[in-house]
Amino acid sequence: MLKSFFNWKVLLNLILAIGIFIGLIWLTFRWLEFHTNHGQEIPVPNVMNMTVQNAVKVLDDNGLEYEVDSGEYDPRYKPFQVLKIYPLPGSRVKDGRTIILRVNPKTWAPVSVPDILDRYKGLAFRQLQQVGLKVGDTIYEPNIQKDAVIRMMLNGRELKPGALVPRFTAIDLVIGTGPKRNVPVPNLVGLTVQEAEMLISQHYFEVGLVEHEDGGADKSDIVYYQDPEYGALRDQGMQIDLWASKKTPGQMTAKINKLNSIYRMKIDTTLPPVRYEEVPVYQEDNPAPAPQHKPAKQEPAPQPAAPAVQSSNSVTKSTTAKPASPEKAKTQEKPKVKKVVVE
Repeated sequence: MLKSFFNWKVLLNLILAIGIFIGLIWLTFRWLEFHTNHGQEIPVPNVMNMTVQNAVKVLDDNGLEYEVDSGEYDPRYKPFQVLKIYPLPGSRVKDGRTIILRVNPKTWAPVSVPDILDRYKGLAFRQLQQVGLKVGDTIYEPNIQKDAVIRMMLNGRELKPGALVPRFTAIDLVIGTGPKRNVPVPNLVGLTVQEAEMLISQHYFEVGLVEHEDGGADKSDIVYYQDPEYGALRDQGMQIDLWASKKTPGQMTAKINKLNSIYRMKIDTTLPPVRYEEVPVYQEDNPAPAPQHKPAKQEPAPQPAAPAVQSSNSVTKSTTAKPASPEKAKTQEKPKVKKVVVE
């Protein structure tokens, strides 16, 4: 066994195998040195504060790859200006290494507009500020929802919730002022249901019951009756009911008369008005007699100077009173007659 192992042929094969193995290892390392450019390193150029276009050109000239990453917008720097670089400038890297560039974006990152419709204006203002948006103009228009946000506008166009806009964008808000009082109801008879609904919305009323004669829901049916009637004064936000048919209003006279008997009840104004009279209520208890005031005692008038010749006749003046009725005699006492004698 040992003799066969030390045979020169066996030793020769063993030496050849070891040589081949060592040669393969040497070739592998040489290939790795060539493939990885071992010993050939390139310094990272300083592209800080350059525009991203110029920085990319410099990296291409040096045989380096690049990856652009935009961070949060900083208004202190120009748009597309390189703010950071990794690895740092001056670091030695191999040819083909990827360099990461942090670039200032053109503007603020877009944010989603929150849903603030039909909400109180104070709460809506706070929600916009929390996501980084500003409140622009506040436009007030008549609406049943007082102090609530009706619409959001951006550059004259209506803005829907969830839309992406740049941060710190000013959004205009349309806010309701409450319903108007005593607004005339528009004339809807003869219009299609679709046209009537649009006219109702333009006058800030609400669409109420819409009854179709055939029981369908065709918007092209013609309105032949409405309640309240044309010209009636109502507050904005009130509902207007419609009756529609495929026939014209002139062909629906019987139906209109029937609806008038229900919704247009007439009040007879020819009857005399009812008068209400107040009936005095007497108390059964005997009231206390009113205090009687005695007439003040009359003082005699000053007598004029007596003439030289005195008349023997006396002139008597008396006051007479008309006889009072028996009823008055009971309540009133006849004053005593006083005589004034002039000599």
